[in-house]
Amino acid sequence: MKRRDFIKRTAIASGAIAIPIIIPPGCRGKNGTTPPSDRIIMGGIGLGGMGTGDMKNFLNNKAVQYVAVCDVDKSHRDASTEIINKVYENTDSRSYNDYREFLDKEKLDAVHMALPDHWHAIPAIEAANKGLNIYGQKPLARSIAEGRAIVNAVTKNKITWQTGSQQRSEARFLRACELVRNGRIGKVHRVEVGLPDGGHKAGQPEPQPVPNGVDWDMWLGPAPKVPYRGVLHGNWRWMLDYSGGQLTDWAGHHIDIAHWGLDLERTGPVEIEGVGEYNINDMFNVPYAYDIKCKYANGIEMRIANQSKYNSRSGIGWDEREKTGSFGMGAVWYGDEGWLQVNRSGMWSDNPSVLESEIKPNEIRLYKSENHYNNFIDCVKSGKETIAPAEVGLRSISVALLGEIAMTTGEKLQWNPKTEKFLNSDRANQLLMKPYTKPWKLPRI
Repeated sequence: MKRRDFIKRTAIASGAIAIPIIIPPGCRGKNGTTPPSDRIIMGGIGLGGMGTGDMKNFLNNKAVQYVAVCDVDKSHRDASTEIINKVYENTDSRSYNDYREFLDKEKLDAVHMALPDHWHAIPAIEAANKGLNIYGQKPLARSIAEGRAIVNAVTKNKITWQTGSQQRSEARFLRACELVRNGRIGKVHRVEVGLPDGGHKAGQPEPQPVPNGVDWDMWLGPAPKVPYRGVLHGNWRWMLDYSGGQLTDWAGHHIDIAHWGLDLERTGPVEIEGVGEYNINDMFNVPYAYDIKCKYANGIEMRIANQSKYNSRSGIGWDEREKTGSFGMGAVWYGDEGWLQVNRSGMWSDNPSVLESEIKPNEIRLYKSENHYNNFIDCVKSGKETIAPAEVGLRSISVALLGEIAMTTGEKLQWNPKTEKFLNSDRANQLLMKPYTKPWKLPRI
């Protein structure tokens, strides 16, 4: 039984007589809030730029007691430990190189993870098997099979999961999806998703000495064993062994919002095809341009493309919106009464009155979260599903991963979103899981 469950059940079983507990001032939380015994004990795996940002957000939550970090780069461990110790005004924080030692030794309620994509599945499943609640950065996984394994682990172990698709906790995206769901642009028949361009090149650099303090073998983990060639923090995004580039980086944001507005967040397309452009003979081999089309069982069509290469000349509607300032990134829904677009810069429609429309009490209201991190902690305490649960995170990234497979095979693929198998391509089914380098394998659930 988890510590928090034990506390809750003991309180219920104690009977009807309520005995007040007086907590001495020295035992109260900082500023008199949340006594230590009731805090969520937390640590982090992966403390680079995103991981450190996540850590700071959890440190700001008085209901959290942050105790330890894990990273294969000593400079990251040292920097994050210093931040923690400064917040708590002590030197109690602990640090680890190997996530397995971290999970074995630390007595945690929750963990946050911000790792390269190829490392998302294994530690997440192991943490879930230990009953830890998890805040995991998007994309959920590097492959669909890994993502399904994460969802299964979350479900079987009955833990709380939050995917780091934080746009769901921003008011603009919530309002856009509610407007679409409530028919303000009529019946939607297609949606476009614009993602970033990605034209990075590196050539074929020679092997280099591994930076001091970096465990390169552990960083590679289940990926192919290769010499260090300058790829580490951030640059891994442009290599297919570790990521799918901007396509898989941003799918967890804008495809996620497109799904939310369509009430398709727990399913997937039934047909998908795509083309991409890749650097030839370059270490950075992810697609720098892509154009993906898919269709859902209800007839809705989705098109995903990088924001400039295809969208500016494809005739799929972007040109008609360029004068509004909405050209480029984001999700755009087209209905039989107009269109609506949302991204991080704003929200637009061909009918400005739509943007001022009031959502009435008897209309569809979507899950509201004002802070993605606090929503996770609140749900750990309550047992309520988060605003971005694992199943939703999987369906969001699956569209991009399906598009990646379609671009690789050059086939128009038929997909069963229930069985998560292709109906017309054995080759495509072989790409649902990336092979692991021994001895790494997906943990048993």
